[in-house]
Amino acid sequence: QMNANDCHDPPMYWTIHGLWPDRAEDCNRTWHFNVTEIKDLILDMRRYWPDVLHSSLNRTQFWKHEWDKHGTCAATLEVLNSQKKYFGKALELYQHIDLNGCLLKAGIKPSSSYYKMTAIKEALTRFYGVTPKIQCLPPEEGEKAQTIGQIEFCFTKELQLVNCMVPEGESNPVQAHLKLGTSELSVCNDTLPTYYPSEVQ
Repeated sequence: QMNANDCHDPPMYWTIHGLWPDRAEDCNRTWHFNVTEIKDLILDMRRYWPDVLHSSLNRTQFWKHEWDKHGTCAATLEVLNSQKKYFGKALELYQHIDLNGCLLKAGIKPSSSYYKMTAIKEALTRFYGVTPKIQCLPPEEGEKAQTIGQIEFCFTKELQLVNCMVPEGESNPVQAHLKLGTSELSVCNDTLPTYYPSEVQ
């Protein structure tokens, strides 16, 4: 999918998907995304929040989607109540969490051999003091391993890290717009071997 959309050199590090308020979507359809409001952030946005799926002029389609669907809801919080604050704060939280550095320090790096999901979870919990929600692509036909796809951190309204709760028995496919190929991300299975790919083949 990325090849078809001219993503010639996909980033070799974790990037941002979004900053999502719980249980709120499309809050203010009249508040339109305006890229000039985040012009000071563009360099960081391109680097840490790239759109690898849509080739559009300036590649702003992903940001517009995230603002329309989630940013307009997040803006009920004063600390996120403008486009500049919303995108700026998401970048700040990303830098603060430093998932790339944390996984590296824990010795968890992209590899052709498999990891135990429990080991990844324990490393993250040890590092952050909270449990994130780790999401995977399920094994493909005839394969035994799931592939790690997304790591979600949860925050209080004061933007302090907090445990992510996964309701019992819910595998929670991520919002439908993130379908990679035909598979959907869902909460990783603790017992399946886990593949953390270095290059998506």
